[in-house]
Amino acid sequence: MSTVKRLALAIVQFLAEQKQYGDMSPDAQESLEVAVQCLETAFELAPEDVTSLSVTKSLLEIFQEGAVPVATLAVAEAEEASSDAKAQADKLKNEGNNLMKSEQFAEALLCYSRAIELDGRNAVFYCNRAAAHSKLNQHQSAVDDCKKAIVIDVNYSKAYGRMGLACASLNQHAEAVACYQRAVQLEPENESYQSNLLIAEEKLKQTGGGAADRSFPGMAGLPGIGGLDIGSMLNNPGLMNMAQQMLSNPSMQQLMNQMISGTSQGGGGGLDALLQVGQQLAQQMQTTNPELVEQLRRQMGGPGGPQDPSFGPGPDSEPK
Repeated sequence: MSTVKRLALAIVQFLAEQKQYGDMSPDAQESLEVAVQCLETAFELAPEDVTSLSVTKSLLEIFQEGAVPVATLAVAEAEEASSDAKAQADKLKNEGNNLMKSEQFAEALLCYSRAIELDGRNAVFYCNRAAAHSKLNQHQSAVDDCKKAIVIDVNYSKAYGRMGLACASLNQHAEAVACYQRAVQLEPENESYQSNLLIAEEKLKQTGGGAADRSFPGMAGLPGIGGLDIGSMLNNPGLMNMAQQMLSNPSMQQLMNQMISGTSQGGGGGLDALLQVGQQLAQQMQTTNPELVEQLRRQMGGPGGPQDPSFGPGPDSEPK
């Protein structure tokens, strides 16, 4: 009976989560509340069961892992490629990686597809093709390729990260949260996954009506300013860590002192110093963590949309 109660509890938790974060009408939310109460009564669920019967994964995560399309399952059943085919496929993958770096995304996608034709059991090929799909705004195809990569390698963190990016681009924020949670679980020290998870969670709250509107009115016409969410920025570990490093730099401290001095004297030097600080901060962010820059741009409503930095400059830039 404990297994059945676990399943019932997982369903109750899923329905409660949908009631809180789902984009539903008041009538639909009331219906979910009734369903939760009926299940709790029917299966005699008590508050203490949340501790003793909860499973390690949510019902949505379990469903995502189990509900694999037949076409995706066929990937795991593909025949092992010969050594020559694998070598040729690897050359095509490397060619695709170079094309991605030069922003020839359609050509890169073709290279990855040809590599997959030669070796259909290599998770990296599917994951790299997912990145090309994302660059071409083919986000559902990116999700499908990430799922195929995960079927081959269930612990492939980059596939979960890229699937989270594609889901976020499709406004599937609950799915994006689940993907980034898994990516963080596999790579706890990866700041990009941590930052993406925070943003996805914030987007999920916003779409569910649970987040306060902290945008600054009157700035929507300025690139990267309209819809600025200070709370999310202050909770972004990557941004705060980078800011702390820059403020410890002696040259940056000198600029800050000039800014404060100029402001107190009512001159224009303070503004000039402020602009220099902002420019240096932006340059260092772009160089050391381009993905964080794109995350902030998306969060602020700026141009560019979701980006995957895996084929551009940055600490996590080398494709496989």
